[in-house]
Amino acid sequence: MTYQPPVRDHMFLLRDVLDIEQYGNLPAFADASIDVVEQIVEGAAQFTGEVLAPLNSVGDKTGCKLDPVTNTVTTPPGFKEAYKALCEGGWTGLGSDPAYGGQGLPHVVNLSFSEMSSSANMAFSMYPGLAHGAYSAIHTGGTDDQKQTYLPKMITGEWTGTMNLTEPHCGTDLGLLRTKAVPQADGSYKITGQKIWISAGEHDMSDNIVHLVLARIEGAPAGVKGISLFIVPKFFPNADGSVGARNEGAKCVGLEEKMGIHGNATCVMQYDDAEGYLIGEENSGLKLMFVMMNEARLGVGLQGVAQAEAANQAAVAFAKDRLQGRSLTGPKNADGPADPIIVHPDVRRLLLENKAIIEGGRAFLFWTALHGDLAHAHPDEAVRTKAEDYMGLLTPVLKGYLTDRGFQVCSNAVQVHGGSGFTEHFPVSQYLRDCRIALIYEGTNGVQALDLVGRKLAAKGGRGVMTFFQEIDQFVGENDGDAELKPFIDALAATKAQLQDGTMWLMQNGLQNPDNAGAASTDYMHLFGLTGLAYMWALMVKAANAKIAEGSTDPFFTTKVATARYFIERVLPDAGAHLAKLKTGSATLMALPAEAF
Repeated sequence: MTYQPPVRDHMFLLRDVLDIEQYGNLPAFADASIDVVEQIVEGAAQFTGEVLAPLNSVGDKTGCKLDPVTNTVTTPPGFKEAYKALCEGGWTGLGSDPAYGGQGLPHVVNLSFSEMSSSANMAFSMYPGLAHGAYSAIHTGGTDDQKQTYLPKMITGEWTGTMNLTEPHCGTDLGLLRTKAVPQADGSYKITGQKIWISAGEHDMSDNIVHLVLARIEGAPAGVKGISLFIVPKFFPNADGSVGARNEGAKCVGLEEKMGIHGNATCVMQYDDAEGYLIGEENSGLKLMFVMMNEARLGVGLQGVAQAEAANQAAVAFAKDRLQGRSLTGPKNADGPADPIIVHPDVRRLLLENKAIIEGGRAFLFWTALHGDLAHAHPDEAVRTKAEDYMGLLTPVLKGYLTDRGFQVCSNAVQVHGGSGFTEHFPVSQYLRDCRIALIYEGTNGVQALDLVGRKLAAKGGRGVMTFFQEIDQFVGENDGDAELKPFIDALAATKAQLQDGTMWLMQNGLQNPDNAGAASTDYMHLFGLTGLAYMWALMVKAANAKIAEGSTDPFFTTKVATARYFIERVLPDAGAHLAKLKTGSATLMALPAEAF
Protein backbone atom coordinates (compact mmCIF):
# COMPACT_ATOMS: atom_id res chain seq x y z
CA MET A 1 0.00 0.00 0.00
CA THR A 2 1.44 3.37 -1.03
CA TYR A 3 0.18 6.76 0.11
CA GLN A 4 -2.80 8.10 -1.86
CA PRO A 5 -3.25 11.87 -1.46
CA PRO A 6 -6.79 12.63 -0.18
CA VAL A 7 -7.82 14.98 -2.99
CA ARG A 8 -11.54 14.47 -2.45
CA ASP A 9 -11.36 15.36 1.23
CA HIS A 10 -9.29 18.49 0.57
CA MET A 11 -11.70 19.69 -2.12
CA PHE A 12 -14.71 19.00 0.12
CA LEU A 13 -13.19 21.34 2.71
CA LEU A 14 -12.15 24.05 0.26
CA ARG A 15 -15.31 23.99 -1.87
CA ASP A 16 -18.17 22.84 0.34
CA VAL A 17 -17.20 23.57 3.96
CA LEU A 18 -15.09 26.74 3.72
CA ASP A 19 -16.51 27.92 0.38
CA ILE A 20 -13.32 29.82 -0.46
CA GLU A 21 -14.88 31.19 -3.67
CA GLN A 22 -16.87 33.65 -1.54
CA TYR A 23 -13.57 35.51 -1.01
CA GLY A 24 -12.88 35.92 -4.73
CA ASN A 25 -12.88 39.71 -4.38
CA LEU A 26 -9.83 39.62 -2.08
CA PRO A 27 -6.32 39.95 -3.57
CA ALA A 28 -4.96 36.53 -2.60
CA PHE A 29 -8.14 34.78 -3.73
CA ALA A 30 -8.69 36.62 -7.01
CA ASP A 31 -6.67 34.07 -8.98
CA ALA A 32 -7.90 31.12 -6.94
CA SER A 33 -11.18 30.12 -8.53
CA ILE A 34 -12.31 26.70 -7.37
CA ASP A 35 -11.45 25.19 -10.75
CA VAL A 36 -7.90 26.52 -10.53
CA VAL A 37 -7.62 25.31 -6.93
CA GLU A 38 -8.79 21.85 -7.94
CA GLN A 39 -6.11 21.71 -10.64
CA ILE A 40 -3.49 22.73 -8.07
CA VAL A 41 -4.68 20.12 -5.56
CA GLU A 42 -4.73 17.38 -8.21
CA GLY A 43 -1.27 18.44 -9.41
CA ALA A 44 -0.01 18.39 -5.83
CA ALA A 45 -1.41 14.89 -5.40
CA GLN A 46 0.32 13.67 -8.52
CA PHE A 47 3.69 15.19 -7.57
CA THR A 48 3.69 14.07 -3.94
CA GLY A 49 2.26 10.64 -4.65
CA GLU A 50 4.50 9.80 -7.62
CA VAL A 51 7.74 11.68 -6.83
CA LEU A 52 8.02 12.10 -3.06
CA ALA A 53 6.26 9.04 -1.61
CA PRO A 54 8.55 6.46 -3.28
CA LEU A 55 11.56 8.18 -1.64
CA ASN A 56 10.15 8.05 1.90
CA SER A 57 11.53 4.63 2.78
CA VAL A 58 14.75 5.36 0.86
CA GLY A 59 15.39 8.41 3.03
CA ASP A 60 14.59 6.46 6.19
CA LYS A 61 16.94 3.60 5.40
CA THR A 62 19.81 5.62 3.86
CA GLY A 63 19.77 8.84 5.84
CA CYS A 64 22.15 11.77 5.31
CA LYS A 65 25.94 11.58 5.25
CA LEU A 66 28.38 14.24 6.51
CA ASP A 67 31.84 14.59 5.01
CA PRO A 68 33.91 15.76 8.00
CA VAL A 69 36.65 17.17 5.74
CA THR A 70 34.46 19.43 3.59
CA ASN A 71 31.66 19.82 6.18
CA THR A 72 29.13 19.05 3.45
CA VAL A 73 26.10 16.76 3.66
CA THR A 74 24.85 14.34 1.03
CA THR A 75 21.10 13.73 1.08
CA PRO A 76 19.54 10.30 0.32
CA PRO A 77 19.44 8.98 -3.26
CA GLY A 78 16.72 10.67 -5.33
CA PHE A 79 16.28 13.65 -3.02
CA LYS A 80 18.30 16.03 -5.23
CA GLU A 81 16.31 15.10 -8.32
CA ALA A 82 13.01 15.37 -6.43
CA TYR A 83 13.96 18.79 -5.08
CA LYS A 84 14.81 19.98 -8.59
CA ALA A 85 11.39 18.77 -9.78
CA LEU A 86 9.76 20.53 -6.81
CA CYS A 87 11.35 23.83 -7.83
CA GLU A 88 10.66 23.42 -11.54
CA GLY A 89 7.02 22.72 -10.75
CA GLY A 90 6.72 26.03 -8.91
CA TRP A 91 5.66 24.35 -5.67
CA THR A 92 8.11 26.35 -3.52
CA GLY A 93 6.41 29.67 -4.30
CA LEU A 94 2.68 28.87 -4.09
CA GLY A 95 1.81 31.21 -1.22
CA SER A 96 4.71 33.66 -1.55
CA ASP A 97 4.63 37.37 -2.37
CA PRO A 98 4.24 38.07 -6.14
CA ALA A 99 6.46 41.15 -5.67
CA TYR A 100 9.41 38.76 -5.34
CA GLY A 101 8.27 36.12 -7.82
CA GLY A 102 5.76 34.15 -5.76
CA GLN A 103 2.35 33.02 -6.92
CA GLY A 104 0.51 34.78 -4.11
CA LEU A 105 -2.11 32.06 -3.60
CA PRO A 106 -4.02 31.79 -0.32
CA HIS A 107 -2.19 30.01 2.49
CA VAL A 108 -5.11 27.61 2.86
CA VAL A 109 -4.41 26.35 -0.69
CA ASN A 110 -0.70 26.06 0.04
CA LEU A 111 -1.65 24.05 3.14
CA SER A 112 -3.19 21.39 0.93
CA PHE A 113 0.13 20.87 -0.85
CA SER A 114 2.05 20.98 2.43
CA GLU A 115 -0.07 18.24 3.98
CA MET A 116 0.31 15.94 0.98
CA SER A 117 4.05 16.62 0.85
CA SER A 118 4.47 15.82 4.54
CA SER A 119 2.38 12.65 4.30
CA ALA A 120 4.36 11.48 1.29
CA ASN A 121 7.79 12.26 2.75
CA MET A 122 8.01 14.19 6.01
CA ALA A 123 11.82 14.36 6.05
CA PHE A 124 11.99 15.76 2.51
CA SER A 125 9.17 18.25 3.03
CA MET A 126 11.05 19.85 5.92
CA TYR A 127 13.70 21.30 3.57
CA PRO A 128 11.28 23.63 1.69
CA GLY A 129 9.21 24.03 4.86
CA LEU A 130 12.08 25.53 6.86
CA ALA A 131 13.01 27.68 3.87
CA HIS A 132 9.52 29.21 3.79
CA GLY A 133 9.76 30.03 7.49
CA ALA A 134 13.05 31.86 6.90
CA TYR A 135 11.48 33.61 3.91
CA SER A 136 8.63 34.83 6.15
CA ALA A 137 10.98 36.31 8.76
CA ILE A 138 13.01 38.19 6.13
CA HIS A 139 9.78 39.30 4.42
CA THR A 140 8.50 40.66 7.74
CA GLY A 141 11.62 42.27 9.16
CA GLY A 142 14.23 42.61 6.43
CA THR A 143 15.35 45.79 4.72
CA ASP A 144 14.37 46.37 1.09
CA ASP A 145 17.88 45.37 0.07
CA GLN A 146 17.73 42.16 2.12
CA LYS A 147 14.37 41.29 0.62
CA GLN A 148 15.56 41.90 -2.94
CA THR A 149 18.72 39.90 -2.31
CA TYR A 150 17.25 36.82 -0.66
CA LEU A 151 13.52 36.46 -1.26
CA PRO A 152 13.42 35.82 -5.03
CA LYS A 153 15.98 33.02 -4.71
CA MET A 154 14.18 31.50 -1.71
CA ILE A 155 10.86 31.61 -3.53
CA THR A 156 12.25 29.71 -6.53
CA GLY A 157 13.88 27.23 -4.15
CA GLU A 158 17.35 27.95 -5.54
CA TRP A 159 18.28 28.95 -1.98
CA THR A 160 16.87 27.35 1.15
CA GLY A 161 16.79 28.64 4.73
CA THR A 162 17.04 27.57 8.35
CA MET A 163 16.19 28.81 11.82
CA ASN A 164 18.97 28.61 14.44
CA LEU A 165 17.67 28.91 18.00
CA THR A 166 18.73 25.99 20.18
CA GLU A 167 22.15 25.72 21.82
CA PRO A 168 23.57 22.81 23.84
CA HIS A 169 22.61 24.46 27.14
CA CYS A 170 19.36 26.16 26.10
CA GLY A 171 16.30 25.14 24.16
CA THR A 172 12.98 26.55 25.35
CA ASP A 173 14.67 29.11 27.62
CA LEU A 174 16.21 31.26 24.89
CA GLY A 175 17.19 33.91 27.41
CA LEU A 176 20.17 31.68 28.23
CA LEU A 177 21.66 31.72 24.73
CA ARG A 178 25.36 32.56 24.43
CA THR A 179 25.96 32.96 20.69
CA LYS A 180 27.48 36.43 20.34
CA ALA A 181 27.49 39.05 17.62
CA VAL A 182 30.29 41.60 17.35
CA PRO A 183 29.59 44.74 15.25
CA GLN A 184 32.00 45.48 12.38
CA ALA A 185 32.92 48.80 10.78
CA ASP A 186 31.08 47.91 7.55
CA GLY A 187 27.77 47.30 9.35
CA SER A 188 28.06 43.53 9.38
CA TYR A 189 28.56 41.38 12.48
CA LYS A 190 30.88 38.52 13.40
CA ILE A 191 28.78 35.67 14.75
CA THR A 192 30.32 33.10 17.11
CA GLY A 193 28.60 30.20 18.86
CA GLN A 194 27.16 26.73 18.40
CA LYS A 195 23.60 25.83 17.44
CA ILE A 196 22.22 22.29 17.64
CA TRP A 197 19.29 20.39 16.11
CA ILE A 198 19.23 22.65 13.06
CA SER A 199 16.91 21.00 10.53
CA ALA A 200 18.16 21.28 6.93
CA GLY A 201 21.28 23.06 8.21
CA GLU A 202 23.47 21.58 5.49
CA HIS A 203 22.58 19.65 2.33
CA ASP A 204 23.38 19.30 -1.36
CA MET A 205 20.03 20.25 -2.93
CA SER A 206 20.20 24.06 -3.22
CA ASP A 207 22.86 26.54 -4.35
CA ASN A 208 22.87 28.40 -1.04
CA ILE A 209 21.52 28.06 2.52
CA VAL A 210 20.38 31.21 4.32
CA HIS A 211 20.77 30.67 8.05
CA LEU A 212 18.74 32.85 10.39
CA VAL A 213 20.64 32.91 13.67
CA LEU A 214 19.64 34.25 17.08
CA ALA A 215 22.58 35.88 18.84
CA ARG A 216 23.36 38.48 21.49
CA ILE A 217 25.16 41.67 20.48
CA GLU A 218 27.98 42.57 22.83
CA GLY A 219 26.63 44.67 25.67
CA ALA A 220 22.99 43.72 25.01
CA PRO A 221 20.59 43.31 27.96
CA ALA A 222 20.46 39.91 29.65
CA GLY A 223 17.65 37.46 28.95
CA VAL A 224 15.28 37.49 25.98
CA LYS A 225 15.31 41.30 25.77
CA GLY A 226 18.86 41.23 24.44
CA ILE A 227 18.43 38.82 21.52
CA SER A 228 18.89 39.88 17.89
CA LEU A 229 18.33 38.02 14.62
CA PHE A 230 20.94 37.73 11.86
CA ILE A 231 21.14 36.48 8.29
CA VAL A 232 24.23 34.27 8.02
CA PRO A 233 24.43 32.88 4.46
CA LYS A 234 26.44 29.79 3.58
CA PHE A 235 27.69 31.66 0.50
CA PHE A 236 27.78 35.44 0.13
CA PRO A 237 25.38 36.69 -2.56
CA ASN A 238 26.84 38.49 -5.56
CA ALA A 239 25.20 41.63 -6.92
CA ASP A 240 23.83 39.70 -9.92
CA GLY A 241 22.08 37.16 -7.66
CA SER A 242 24.64 34.40 -8.07
CA VAL A 243 26.51 32.84 -5.15
CA GLY A 244 29.93 34.18 -4.30
CA ALA A 245 32.59 33.23 -1.77
CA ARG A 246 32.00 30.76 1.05
CA ASN A 247 31.18 32.19 4.49
CA GLU A 248 34.03 30.22 6.04
CA GLY A 249 32.94 30.79 9.61
CA ALA A 250 29.62 28.93 9.20
CA LYS A 251 29.91 25.14 9.09
CA CYS A 252 28.04 21.95 9.86
CA VAL A 253 30.25 19.94 12.23
CA GLY A 254 27.90 17.09 13.09
CA LEU A 255 24.71 15.20 12.24
CA GLU A 256 22.33 13.84 14.85
CA GLU A 257 21.49 10.11 14.96
CA LYS A 258 17.73 10.27 15.36
CA MET A 259 14.71 8.06 15.98
CA GLY A 260 13.11 9.19 12.72
CA ILE A 261 13.12 11.78 9.90
CA HIS A 262 16.42 10.24 8.81
CA GLY A 263 16.19 11.86 5.38
CA ASN A 264 16.43 15.33 6.91
CA ALA A 265 19.85 16.62 7.93
CA THR A 266 19.64 17.62 11.60
CA CYS A 267 22.86 19.54 12.07
CA VAL A 268 25.24 20.87 14.68
CA MET A 269 26.14 24.29 13.27
CA GLN A 270 29.36 25.96 14.35
CA TYR A 271 29.77 29.71 13.86
CA ASP A 272 33.31 31.05 14.29
CA ASP A 273 33.46 34.72 13.33
CA ALA A 274 30.93 34.01 10.57
CA GLU A 275 29.77 37.12 8.77
CA GLY A 276 26.15 38.00 9.49
CA TYR A 277 23.70 40.84 8.88
CA LEU A 278 21.18 42.16 11.36
CA ILE A 279 17.48 41.76 10.50
CA GLY A 280 15.25 44.40 12.01
CA GLU A 281 16.21 46.34 15.13
CA GLU A 282 18.85 45.37 17.66
CA ASN A 283 17.43 43.26 20.52
CA SER A 284 14.16 42.58 18.66
CA GLY A 285 15.20 39.20 17.27
CA LEU A 286 12.81 37.11 19.29
CA LYS A 287 9.78 38.93 17.91
CA LEU A 288 10.97 38.26 14.36
CA MET A 289 11.89 34.67 15.13
CA PHE A 290 8.34 34.13 16.36
CA VAL A 291 7.13 34.93 12.85
CA MET A 292 8.99 31.78 11.85
CA MET A 293 8.07 29.90 15.02
CA ASN A 294 4.33 30.50 14.68
CA GLU A 295 4.35 29.47 11.04
CA ALA A 296 6.43 26.44 11.95
CA ARG A 297 4.04 25.52 14.77
CA LEU A 298 1.09 25.40 12.38
CA GLY A 299 3.27 23.35 10.05
CA VAL A 300 4.07 20.94 12.86
CA GLY A 301 0.39 20.54 13.72
CA LEU A 302 -0.06 19.73 10.06
CA GLN A 303 2.70 17.11 10.31
CA GLY A 304 0.68 15.37 13.02
CA VAL A 305 -2.32 15.09 10.70
CA ALA A 306 -0.14 14.25 7.68
CA GLN A 307 1.67 11.33 9.29
CA ALA A 308 -1.61 10.14 10.77
CA GLU A 309 -3.22 10.14 7.31
CA ALA A 310 -0.44 8.09 5.75
CA ALA A 311 -0.27 5.64 8.66
CA ASN A 312 -4.03 5.14 8.71
CA GLN A 313 -4.16 4.49 4.97
CA ALA A 314 -1.65 1.69 5.50
CA ALA A 315 -3.66 0.35 8.44
CA VAL A 316 -6.95 0.32 6.49
CA ALA A 317 -5.32 -1.54 3.60
CA PHE A 318 -3.81 -4.08 6.00
CA ALA A 319 -7.11 -4.56 7.87
CA LYS A 320 -8.97 -5.33 4.64
CA ASP A 321 -6.32 -7.81 3.53
CA ARG A 322 -5.22 -9.61 6.70
CA LEU A 323 -7.25 -12.76 7.46
CA GLN A 324 -7.49 -13.67 11.15
CA GLY A 325 -10.35 -15.26 13.08
CA ARG A 326 -14.05 -15.10 12.38
CA SER A 327 -16.57 -12.33 12.88
CA LEU A 328 -18.44 -12.53 16.18
CA THR A 329 -21.70 -12.60 14.21
CA GLY A 330 -20.66 -15.38 11.84
CA PRO A 331 -18.26 -15.75 8.88
CA LYS A 332 -18.10 -12.82 6.46
CA ASN A 333 -15.56 -14.49 4.16
CA ALA A 334 -17.17 -17.91 4.02
CA ASP A 335 -15.04 -19.20 1.18
CA GLY A 336 -11.78 -18.27 2.93
CA PRO A 337 -10.02 -19.74 5.96
CA ALA A 338 -10.74 -16.64 8.07
CA ASP A 339 -12.29 -13.18 7.89
CA PRO A 340 -10.37 -9.95 7.23
CA ILE A 341 -9.64 -8.28 10.55
CA ILE A 342 -11.71 -5.21 9.61
CA VAL A 343 -14.81 -7.22 10.67
CA HIS A 344 -13.68 -7.13 14.32
CA PRO A 345 -15.21 -4.33 16.44
CA ASP A 346 -11.96 -3.39 18.17
CA VAL A 347 -10.07 -3.04 14.89
CA ARG A 348 -12.90 -0.84 13.64
CA ARG A 349 -12.63 1.21 16.83
CA LEU A 350 -8.97 1.92 16.08
CA LEU A 351 -9.66 2.80 12.45
CA LEU A 352 -12.71 4.96 13.16
CA GLU A 353 -10.89 6.77 15.97
CA ASN A 354 -8.15 7.52 13.46
CA LYS A 355 -10.55 8.65 10.74
CA ALA A 356 -12.48 10.94 13.10
CA ILE A 357 -9.31 12.62 14.40
CA ILE A 358 -7.63 12.98 10.99
CA GLU A 359 -10.60 14.46 9.15
CA GLY A 360 -11.65 16.69 12.05
CA GLY A 361 -8.04 17.82 12.59
CA ARG A 362 -7.56 18.56 8.89
CA ALA A 363 -10.70 20.69 8.87
CA PHE A 364 -9.50 22.60 11.96
CA LEU A 365 -6.17 23.32 10.25
CA PHE A 366 -7.77 24.46 6.98
CA TRP A 367 -10.32 26.61 8.83
CA THR A 368 -7.57 28.29 10.85
CA ALA A 369 -5.35 28.77 7.78
CA LEU A 370 -8.26 30.53 6.07
CA HIS A 371 -8.39 32.95 9.01
CA GLY A 372 -4.68 33.56 8.48
CA ASP A 373 -5.47 34.59 4.91
CA LEU A 374 -8.30 36.85 6.07
CA ALA A 375 -6.00 38.48 8.64
CA HIS A 376 -3.76 39.61 5.77
CA ALA A 377 -6.22 40.28 2.98
CA HIS A 378 -9.66 41.27 4.26
CA PRO A 379 -10.63 44.96 3.93
CA ASP A 380 -12.85 44.89 7.04
CA GLU A 381 -10.81 45.71 10.14
CA ALA A 382 -13.17 43.73 12.39
CA VAL A 383 -12.67 40.59 10.27
CA ARG A 384 -8.89 41.09 10.32
CA THR A 385 -8.87 41.59 14.08
CA LYS A 386 -10.91 38.45 14.73
CA ALA A 387 -8.68 36.44 12.39
CA GLU A 388 -5.50 37.70 14.06
CA ASP A 389 -6.93 36.84 17.48
CA TYR A 390 -7.75 33.33 16.29
CA MET A 391 -4.28 32.78 14.83
CA GLY A 392 -2.67 33.70 18.14
CA LEU A 393 -5.10 31.71 20.26
CA LEU A 394 -5.29 28.55 18.16
CA THR A 395 -1.66 28.07 17.13
CA PRO A 396 -0.68 26.26 20.38
CA VAL A 397 -3.91 24.23 20.29
CA LEU A 398 -3.29 23.02 16.75
CA LYS A 399 0.38 22.26 17.35
CA GLY A 400 -0.10 20.50 20.68
CA TYR A 401 -3.42 18.71 20.26
CA LEU A 402 -2.96 17.56 16.66
CA THR A 403 0.53 16.17 17.23
CA ASP A 404 -0.49 14.39 20.43
CA ARG A 405 -3.44 12.83 18.64
CA GLY A 406 -1.52 12.32 15.39
CA PHE A 407 1.06 10.22 17.21
CA GLN A 408 -1.76 8.21 18.83
CA VAL A 409 -3.22 7.59 15.36
CA CYS A 410 0.15 6.30 14.17
CA SER A 411 0.33 4.07 17.24
CA ASN A 412 -3.18 2.78 16.51
CA ALA A 413 -2.05 2.01 12.96
CA VAL A 414 0.84 -0.06 14.31
CA GLN A 415 -1.64 -1.86 16.59
CA VAL A 416 -3.89 -2.74 13.64
CA HIS A 417 -0.87 -4.38 11.99
CA GLY A 418 -0.18 -6.48 15.09
CA GLY A 419 3.32 -7.97 15.12
CA SER A 420 3.84 -6.89 11.52
CA GLY A 421 3.62 -3.26 12.62
CA PHE A 422 6.62 -3.70 14.92
CA THR A 423 8.80 -4.75 11.99
CA GLU A 424 10.40 -2.61 9.31
CA HIS A 425 8.72 -4.69 6.58
CA PHE A 426 5.65 -2.44 6.77
CA PRO A 427 5.62 1.38 6.55
CA VAL A 428 3.78 2.17 9.80
CA SER A 429 6.84 1.88 12.02
CA GLN A 430 8.47 4.72 10.07
CA TYR A 431 5.36 6.91 10.35
CA LEU A 432 5.34 6.36 14.11
CA ARG A 433 9.06 7.16 14.45
CA ASP A 434 8.89 10.19 12.13
CA CYS A 435 5.80 11.59 13.84
CA ARG A 436 7.26 11.46 17.35
CA ILE A 437 9.45 14.55 16.88
CA ALA A 438 6.37 16.66 16.12
CA LEU A 439 5.39 16.54 19.81
CA ILE A 440 8.77 18.01 20.71
CA TYR A 441 10.16 20.55 18.26
CA GLU A 442 9.04 24.16 17.83
CA GLY A 443 8.19 24.11 21.54
CA THR A 444 7.23 20.88 23.30
CA ASN A 445 3.54 20.22 23.71
CA GLY A 446 3.77 20.99 27.43
CA VAL A 447 5.18 24.40 26.50
CA GLN A 448 2.37 24.88 23.96
CA ALA A 449 -0.20 24.14 26.65
CA LEU A 450 1.48 26.56 29.05
CA ASP A 451 1.60 29.22 26.32
CA LEU A 452 -2.13 28.70 25.75
CA VAL A 453 -3.20 29.12 29.37
CA GLY A 454 -0.46 31.56 30.41
CA ARG A 455 -0.44 33.95 27.47
CA LYS A 456 -2.96 33.32 24.75
CA LEU A 457 -6.13 33.08 26.88
CA ALA A 458 -5.48 36.36 28.64
CA ALA A 459 -4.26 38.24 25.55
CA LYS A 460 -6.24 41.43 24.90
CA GLY A 461 -8.46 40.77 27.89
CA GLY A 462 -9.49 37.31 26.69
CA ARG A 463 -10.97 38.72 23.49
CA GLY A 464 -9.92 35.79 21.31
CA VAL A 465 -11.48 33.02 23.36
CA MET A 466 -14.64 35.05 23.99
CA THR A 467 -15.02 35.63 20.23
CA PHE A 468 -14.57 31.89 19.66
CA PHE A 469 -17.33 31.14 22.19
CA GLN A 470 -19.62 33.71 20.58
CA GLU A 471 -19.05 32.22 17.14
CA ILE A 472 -20.01 28.76 18.36
CA ASP A 473 -23.07 30.15 20.18
CA GLN A 474 -24.16 31.90 17.00
CA PHE A 475 -23.71 28.73 14.92
CA VAL A 476 -25.67 26.70 17.47
CA GLY A 477 -28.47 29.28 17.54
CA GLU A 478 -28.73 29.49 13.76
CA ASN A 479 -28.88 25.71 13.30
CA ASP A 480 -30.74 24.54 16.40
CA GLY A 481 -33.92 23.94 14.42
CA ASP A 482 -32.21 21.62 11.92
CA ALA A 483 -33.37 18.14 12.93
CA GLU A 484 -30.71 16.36 10.88
CA LEU A 485 -27.96 18.45 12.43
CA LYS A 486 -29.32 18.56 15.99
CA PRO A 487 -27.28 15.69 17.53
CA PHE A 488 -24.10 17.37 16.36
CA ILE A 489 -25.26 20.83 17.46
CA ASP A 490 -26.16 19.50 20.91
CA ALA A 491 -22.78 17.78 21.23
CA LEU A 492 -20.98 20.96 20.18
CA ALA A 493 -22.95 23.13 22.61
CA ALA A 494 -22.26 20.74 25.50
CA THR A 495 -18.53 20.60 24.81
CA LYS A 496 -18.29 24.35 24.37
CA ALA A 497 -19.95 24.71 27.78
CA GLN A 498 -17.30 22.42 29.27
CA LEU A 499 -14.52 24.47 27.67
CA GLN A 500 -16.12 27.65 29.01
CA ASP A 501 -16.30 26.06 32.47
CA GLY A 502 -12.62 25.13 32.27
CA THR A 503 -11.72 28.62 31.09
CA MET A 504 -13.53 30.24 34.01
CA TRP A 505 -11.87 27.83 36.45
CA LEU A 506 -8.46 28.79 35.07
CA MET A 507 -9.22 32.50 35.33
CA GLN A 508 -10.27 32.09 38.96
CA ASN A 509 -7.63 29.61 40.12
CA GLY A 510 -4.66 30.18 37.84
CA LEU A 511 -3.98 33.72 39.02
CA GLN A 512 -4.01 32.91 42.72
CA ASN A 513 -1.65 29.96 42.19
CA PRO A 514 0.21 29.77 38.86
CA ASP A 515 0.88 26.06 39.46
CA ASN A 516 -2.86 25.51 39.01
CA ALA A 517 -2.60 26.87 35.48
CA GLY A 518 0.45 24.74 34.75
CA ALA A 519 -1.19 21.61 36.14
CA ALA A 520 -4.38 22.17 34.14
CA SER A 521 -2.71 23.25 30.91
CA THR A 522 -2.45 19.98 28.95
CA ASP A 523 -5.97 18.86 29.81
CA TYR A 524 -7.25 22.32 28.90
CA MET A 525 -5.43 22.20 25.56
CA HIS A 526 -7.02 18.82 24.77
CA LEU A 527 -10.44 20.09 25.85
CA PHE A 528 -9.95 23.04 23.50
CA GLY A 529 -8.87 20.72 20.69
CA LEU A 530 -11.94 18.54 21.14
CA THR A 531 -14.19 21.61 21.07
CA GLY A 532 -12.55 22.76 17.86
CA LEU A 533 -13.06 19.35 16.26
CA ALA A 534 -16.68 19.25 17.44
CA TYR A 535 -17.26 22.56 15.65
CA MET A 536 -15.51 21.29 12.52
CA TRP A 537 -17.56 18.08 12.45
CA ALA A 538 -20.78 20.10 12.80
CA LEU A 539 -19.68 22.27 9.85
CA MET A 540 -18.80 19.19 7.79
CA VAL A 541 -22.09 17.42 8.56
CA LYS A 542 -24.01 20.55 7.58
CA ALA A 543 -22.17 20.65 4.23
CA ALA A 544 -22.63 16.90 3.66
CA ASN A 545 -26.33 17.04 4.55
CA ALA A 546 -26.81 19.85 2.03
CA LYS A 547 -25.37 17.64 -0.70
CA ILE A 548 -27.55 14.72 0.33
CA ALA A 549 -30.62 16.98 0.37
CA GLU A 550 -29.78 18.07 -3.19
CA GLY A 551 -30.09 14.42 -4.20
CA SER A 552 -26.50 13.24 -4.11
CA THR A 553 -26.12 9.49 -3.61
CA ASP A 554 -22.33 9.72 -3.34
CA PRO A 555 -21.29 7.57 -0.35
CA PHE A 556 -18.60 10.15 0.47
CA PHE A 557 -21.26 12.32 2.15
CA THR A 558 -23.03 9.59 4.12
CA THR A 559 -19.61 8.35 5.27
CA LYS A 560 -18.84 11.87 6.59
CA VAL A 561 -22.03 11.86 8.65
CA ALA A 562 -21.37 8.36 10.01
CA THR A 563 -17.80 9.31 11.00
CA ALA A 564 -19.11 12.45 12.70
CA ARG A 565 -21.53 10.34 14.70
CA TYR A 566 -18.67 8.13 15.84
CA PHE A 567 -16.78 11.26 16.87
CA ILE A 568 -19.56 12.66 19.05
CA GLU A 569 -20.39 9.28 20.61
CA ARG A 570 -16.93 7.73 21.13
CA VAL A 571 -14.32 10.54 21.05
CA LEU A 572 -16.02 13.65 22.37
CA PRO A 573 -16.87 12.18 25.82
CA ASP A 574 -13.17 12.54 26.63
CA ALA A 575 -13.90 16.25 27.07
CA GLY A 576 -15.61 15.55 30.40
CA ALA A 577 -12.57 13.67 31.69
CA HIS A 578 -10.23 16.51 30.70
CA LEU A 579 -12.47 19.03 32.48
CA ALA A 580 -12.62 16.92 35.64
CA LYS A 581 -8.85 16.49 35.72
CA LEU A 582 -7.98 20.13 35.09
CA LYS A 583 -10.27 21.25 37.92
CA THR A 584 -8.37 19.17 40.50
CA GLY A 585 -5.67 21.82 40.53
CA SER A 586 -2.00 21.39 41.32
CA ALA A 587 -2.03 20.00 44.88
CA THR A 588 -1.48 16.34 44.03
CA LEU A 589 1.02 17.15 41.24
CA MET A 590 3.22 19.30 43.47
CA ALA A 591 2.85 17.32 46.72
CA LEU A 592 5.86 15.01 46.37
CA PRO A 593 9.39 16.25 47.00
CA ALA A 594 11.81 15.61 44.12
CA GLU A 595 13.50 12.86 46.15
CA ALA A 596 10.27 10.79 46.13
CA PHE A 597 10.29 10.29 42.36
